[in-house]
Amino acid sequence: MPESGSAPSNLSKSAKGGVFALGNFDGVHRGHQAVIQAALEKARGMGVPARVLTFEPHPRSVFKPHIPPFRLTPAPAKLRILQSLGVDDVIVRPFTPEFSKLGAGDFVRQVLLEDCGVQYVVAGFDFVFGHARGGDIQNLRTWLAPHNIGVTEVAPFRDAEGEVMSSSRTREALQQGDLSTARHILGRNWAIAGKVEHGAKRGRELNVPTANIPLGEYLRPKFGVYAVQARRVGDQGNWQGVANIGVRPTIGGDAEMLEFHLFHFGEDIYGQEWEVELMDFLRPEQRFADLDQLRAQIARDIELAQARLNASGGG
Repeated sequence: MPESGSAPSNLSKSAKGGVFALGNFDGVHRGHQAVIQAALEKARGMGVPARVLTFEPHPRSVFKPHIPPFRLTPAPAKLRILQSLGVDDVIVRPFTPEFSKLGAGDFVRQVLLEDCGVQYVVAGFDFVFGHARGGDIQNLRTWLAPHNIGVTEVAPFRDAEGEVMSSSRTREALQQGDLSTARHILGRNWAIAGKVEHGAKRGRELNVPTANIPLGEYLRPKFGVYAVQARRVGDQGNWQGVANIGVRPTIGGDAEMLEFHLFHFGEDIYGQEWEVELMDFLRPEQRFADLDQLRAQIARDIELAQARLNASGGG
């Protein structure tokens, strides 16, 4: 296997060995979950740990830094979901410009064999690795076979209509406001998580106190008003609410953010980490002639959100 770059080790000895699931796993959708499940089952059969090796930032962010935000699950959210699936470790490899120059063969030798000490590898059918995406599943089999290390290729996970569960399909659905399809692919509600920041206090002027979460790396879903349920990150209890995602044109906003209002909730949550699940798309974002019209529409939005959430059992 040729030399073509270097990859500094960042794994502790305690993270070596076991069955490794490999991938970027943005969204951790049902197809990704099938890869993780296959790794868990293999690890149980071998009596060794099940681990995930993933990469941050997403390679697309390194190669195309000026493209619009596209992440379904930025690193903190992705790690929380991966850890919830029952694996023993989630190992994050920094994906730097230097690392991107590492050849496919060197990735196997330096990262998988030397750093991770893999005993078995599981990856999705479309997993590629190394400089210029030079390695694939067949390369993994060829290069790991002399070390008596097996490879499981997980086939595409398809729904009843034969459509492949994929991150790109999820992004398309969210950009169309199609939460049902996104939920179908992910196996859960799509959520935006982050630290609640102070805003311009416009919500209080409208008698509807709101909290703001910048969208950051998150994909921009269809701008508009959503019925939501929210929780503090790490907590179990949910509160129902309504949220606007966009720039709030009526009040002259320009920053893209999620602004949410929770029903029957009066606590100060500034500075806390919250996760807001999108439950139902209510209407597109729009500009109103004045604050009175906006205030009246918000009242209708709240009434509709409550009805939709209660009908679906959300919250």
